[in-house]
Amino acid sequence: MPKVSVNDISFHYWQLGEGPDMVMLHGLNGNLAVWHLELVPRLRNEYRVTTYDLRGHGRSEMSPTGYTTEDMAKDLQGLMDALRIERAYLIGHSMGADISLHFALLYPERVEKMVLIEPRIPALVHLRKREDWEGWAYWAQLIKEFTGIQVPRDKWTDLDYMIRLSVTAPILYGPARGLPRKGDGVLRLLDTTTIVKDYEVVGDLTLENLGKIPHRKLLLYDSGSPYRSTYEVLRDLLINCTPVLLPPSKHRHFSLLEQAELLLGCIRRFLQAGEAAAFEAEGTRPE
Repeated sequence: MPKVSVNDISFHYWQLGEGPDMVMLHGLNGNLAVWHLELVPRLRNEYRVTTYDLRGHGRSEMSPTGYTTEDMAKDLQGLMDALRIERAYLIGHSMGADISLHFALLYPERVEKMVLIEPRIPALVHLRKREDWEGWAYWAQLIKEFTGIQVPRDKWTDLDYMIRLSVTAPILYGPARGLPRKGDGVLRLLDTTTIVKDYEVVGDLTLENLGKIPHRKLLLYDSGSPYRSTYEVLRDLLINCTPVLLPPSKHRHFSLLEQAELLLGCIRRFLQAGEAAAFEAEGTRPE
């Protein structure tokens, strides 16, 4: 269980394979294992892949504060320094994609290309705070399906309440599928840190600055994603970007696990070429 100290925090990481450096960043309430279920075993023969648990997640140390995308972009910079990674391809899911964008804004010389899977973006939090945001109904439906709990309509927009209920759902993917989730870490993150508040801090990751990030980007969303409105904003805003909608999957925001083979094909074609024409494959729709 290798660890490295960065910004006075102990980070758990794995590094596998040989080749150009690739760093993968998971999302809120996740951990590095999400990448090792499907993608890392297939990419390690082509890249030196580094995965790590974000601050407060998995086996990394939990600090009371420091959870803005800027804070965590600086964590990534320190991790890359400690592991002697000069420049890397970045692949991020959800909050991990947001951190990747903030890292590219702060340290452009350290980034090759970026694969952004379902980013949420703090500057677009207003889209998710509306009572009619489709993600609330989607989330409530999943909670009912996997826990049997009917979420009261007046609780749909209570983020803390919804996350706590989600922790009671069983594990959905991997060899432990169906087993109870170990939710103590997530609850401690909610109870003892500023993560929910910090995630809404925009800082300099404004829409204006997002539109200036020059690196080649692959923007991947499930076509049925509850974050489809965010996709539409980023599709029109980001430069040097190939936006691709994947076919709808059951759990939508987690296409990286449900459509791993298709996702992998998109990633490989993008890293090798990066042109929209490279995505004329069955099941993908570049826009």
